[in-house]
Amino acid sequence: MKVAGDWIARPATQAVCAALTGAGHRALFVGGCVRNALLGAPVSDIDIATEARPERVVEVAEAAGLKAVATGIEHGTVTVVSDGLPHEITTFRRDVETFGRHAVVAYSDDIREDAARRDFTMNALYALPDGTVVDPLGVGLTDLEARHVRFVGDAETRIREDYLRILRFFRFTAWYGDPDAGFDPTALAAVAETVEGLAGLSAERVGGEITKLLAAPDPAPAVAVMERTGALAQVLPGAAARLIAPLVHLEARTGTPPDPIRRLAALGAGEAEGRALRLSKRETRRLARLAELQGAAMAPAELGYRHGAEAARDALLLQGAMAGTPPEDAALAAAEEGARQRFPVAARDLMPAYAGPALGAKLAELEARWIASGFRLSKEALLEDAHRP
Repeated sequence: MKVAGDWIARPATQAVCAALTGAGHRALFVGGCVRNALLGAPVSDIDIATEARPERVVEVAEAAGLKAVATGIEHGTVTVVSDGLPHEITTFRRDVETFGRHAVVAYSDDIREDAARRDFTMNALYALPDGTVVDPLGVGLTDLEARHVRFVGDAETRIREDYLRILRFFRFTAWYGDPDAGFDPTALAAVAETVEGLAGLSAERVGGEITKLLAAPDPAPAVAVMERTGALAQVLPGAAARLIAPLVHLEARTGTPPDPIRRLAALGAGEAEGRALRLSKRETRRLARLAELQGAAMAPAELGYRHGAEAARDALLLQGAMAGTPPEDAALAAAEEGARQRFPVAARDLMPAYAGPALGAKLAELEARWIASGFRLSKEALLEDAHRP
């Protein structure tokens, strides 16, 4: 079996492989690029495994006229830049001792040892520069074809090496698992035994995994199982999964692309959770607004006018998920129409007749009348009313 695609045929990428193989070393694509290529999914990051030690990789790359950057040389990784494209090259490794996220590793010349320390069998697939797939463990291809997400070797051991793998298990199952096959029972048993280890992870790592999971086309089954195993409560105390499935359904029905922040709001997350997960300031503000708007008793047009088309659409979807009824097309259209409106009266139009608190109150009164009119009252009509004795 071979992988194919523009990514592997690129001269820049083949030049990196040729530099290694020309110097007598192996060069094998590994992990996500191989997995995604076999699934027909987009390939972004390109990882290459080799038995060459990091210092040798730098030497070989520079001799070939390529730029070598020691981005993770202490972990055996060198980034080689070819025609502006980064390629992460990592030396085969084997675990000597593991504790939490950290591990004592030794370099290896054995691809099977390298494969045995990876997280999931579908990530332990390699490919030669010509695309020929190499499956050192003998199960990766079968599991990938079956969309079976399972740990390499003993699941509990893999998790205790890095508790983030609990969240990665749910994310990978949401993205790549067979939705009709359910979840690997051995993995779930291991999660139940180790779930408390999630408490020791950094907020940044948890936030990154949660948002990647919630960006999946349909994360609802994974989130529901996370809730049953206790994993959801560990990373988002107080979160509830019940609205995720209805929201995903409404998104599909209205042609709305998946959005992890909207889905976080459906879990019950707000500003505090956004900060706890170390989301960006913009994402945290958006999450806080959605938490507020879920219960807002505001007409769709006013929602759009006051909060913008995106927030209004999100609020209507979240409200629909809570009520169990989809937002009507007319409501979504009204929200978009409202977002395009601009209140025609400015403070200077009311001065000097009004000043201070009276000016603010009159502006608010006129704006409310204008919104109630369906944005149809003109500036002249509004000002005539404002200046009427």
